[in-house]
Amino acid sequence: MATASPPLLKDGVINPEHQQQEQEQQEFLRSLENILLTIALSVIIIMTVFGNLLVMVALCKDRHLRKKKTNYFIVSLAFADLLVALVVMPFAAIELTTGVWKYGEIFCLVRTSLDVLLTTASILHLCCIALDRYYAICCQPLVYRHKMTPLRVAVMLSGCWLIPTFISFLPIMQSWNAIGIEDIIKERRISAGGSNDTSCVFLVNRPYALICSTVAFYVPLALMILAYQRIYVTAMSHVRQIETLQRAGSAPVTGTATPAVTARSSTCSDLADHFHLRTAGDVSFPEPAPIANSRLRVETKAAKTLAVIMGCFCLCWAPFFITNVVDPFIHYSVPWQLWTAWLWLGYINSGLNPFLYAFLNRAFRRAFLVILCCGDERFVRQGSYSYGPSRRVCSPTSVNGTSMALRLSFLPNRSYCDNRRTILSNEQESQDSLGPL
Repeated sequence: MATASPPLLKDGVINPEHQQQEQEQQEFLRSLENILLTIALSVIIIMTVFGNLLVMVALCKDRHLRKKKTNYFIVSLAFADLLVALVVMPFAAIELTTGVWKYGEIFCLVRTSLDVLLTTASILHLCCIALDRYYAICCQPLVYRHKMTPLRVAVMLSGCWLIPTFISFLPIMQSWNAIGIEDIIKERRISAGGSNDTSCVFLVNRPYALICSTVAFYVPLALMILAYQRIYVTAMSHVRQIETLQRAGSAPVTGTATPAVTARSSTCSDLADHFHLRTAGDVSFPEPAPIANSRLRVETKAAKTLAVIMGCFCLCWAPFFITNVVDPFIHYSVPWQLWTAWLWLGYINSGLNPFLYAFLNRAFRRAFLVILCCGDERFVRQGSYSYGPSRRVCSPTSVNGTSMALRLSFLPNRSYCDNRRTILSNEQESQDSLGPL
């Protein structure tokens, strides 16, 4: 296809007016591109700061949230993501919009180390939340209480912050990542048209790429997949139990020691509606309720929520870490534009985390409403337990929409109500902050 040539003067020289118009048009398009890019990056940074800061303020304001030790996973995650938005994103945005690194070689290494440290810490927090949910939903309440002690929670949180230092500041400040590729880094700086002080080039050798990617992404990804797969299987098993109850009509459960009751623990009202517990001596008769079909929808929604969590995580970070492993083996031929796109896609995950792990949590949502509505009493959390007729002896307790099989063990000299309240109290403490499930 023939292309039109620019107007020429009689002597064959390009028209200077036409050339000036083209330059002005290109400058205008570059300026417009920088403005739009700056607006987009600013929105990402502001939303990330706002969402994660709101999560942290909610924990400080709401004493009920502070009572639940597992909420500290979510708050520590919010702190890591907040630091990503405040420390890492602004410098990356400035470098991307201006095309120049203005802060020297030393701060380039520090910025890069903070980038690796904070993003890895964020990913490890997501892994710990998945394991915490696994123990809470797939194990009995007392088992969860035994495993997730305050000391163990503190150890897991410490690991989320200490482990990344071994793949960030330690190797990067010692230039271990550049061993064997020094010439390539120099050529890349020259091709970028800058020196050590005006360009921030970060390349990694093969050993560092494999070790860093494995610790920061592939191992947490495998643990998250296993944990959420078990959670999904547990949820679906409860759906099958409900269908069995529907077909059976009503089946008496005899015995005075340990009657087994499969119940949804999202609210005690749902529990009472789903199982009309009648006491005839020490025998209780569960009856299928008409809400069983809605429970199937609840379980389906829980499965979709798990898919959203894993989908967002993989969509945001998988492209970057796949490229990070492949690039050293193809002679660092991946374009910098693609690197930048994958990196900012990973940064966006820090803005999505508050919505996936806190905003979908009923307790956090209530705290957010109180903060945003200036302490409106309509959103103040009600008491932990309420007592009323029809044996609704326990308060609403959240298991995040997932059915739980509660085995009520009647101990000597303890009433049904006391034992039930103990079990649900453990359930509330362990799972009220587990997010969207």
